[in-house]
Amino acid sequence: MTITSQQNPALKQLRRLARKRERERSGLFAAEGEDLIAAAAQAGRSAVEGYRVTGSGLGGEDFIDVEEAALAGVSALGSGTRVIGVYQQRWAQAAAGPLCVYLHGVGDPGNVGTVLRSARAFGASSVALGPGCADPYGPKAVRASMGAIFAVELARVESIAELPGERMALVARAGEPLSVPAGPVTLLVGAERDGLPEEVVAACERVAHIPIDGAAESLNAAMAATVALYEMTRQPRDARSGNQPSRVTTK
Repeated sequence: MTITSQQNPALKQLRRLARKRERERSGLFAAEGEDLIAAAAQAGRSAVEGYRVTGSGLGGEDFIDVEEAALAGVSALGSGTRVIGVYQQRWAQAAAGPLCVYLHGVGDPGNVGTVLRSARAFGASSVALGPGCADPYGPKAVRASMGAIFAVELARVESIAELPGERMALVARAGEPLSVPAGPVTLLVGAERDGLPEEVVAACERVAHIPIDGAAESLNAAMAATVALYEMTRQPRDARSGNQPSRVTTK
């Protein structure tokens, strides 16, 4: 079977996954491009359905062949794509330690995806999303994650009381210089413009900042989280304990 038209019902449904409401309704998301499909396979994630350019041989045996123009018509990429996979969203029942990253009000999907990528690179246990955060399963966030969306445990958090370990708020030019904590910790990161709300900072056990040149105003959320994760994980963390078992559910 080869799909030849953008009006094919399956491709219409695939196009609708670009909308947050449809992703929430279905519990599915789309990943485009060979690297993301390979990352999913490496993480042991099977596509619910998949589409590839006819003759490319990409994806698994169940991927459906689509004429190149038809697939480009449903792609979120300006240059089109050779393969698209549809996957089940996964959400953990709770944020896990010993190293959790919590995002609050980070509305830029590129920043959310980049934080996922950094969390995977530096071995964070989970990423927790609070109010006002962009959907990590949106197209831009998925691309920015560079495949980390399939490997990093994600959780939704209503209250910071749900966060594991010591809560350390990252606030520009406030608190102590960032240091390596001795035990389980959650790093709290706010939006670039507004930062963390005062009530969130007040509820944290520690407040820390990344020392930067005085000429620089601040780092954006993704950069700040990346630098902080590097600093927190570059030294041995033998004293850190309390890793919680993974509790992952599909939506």
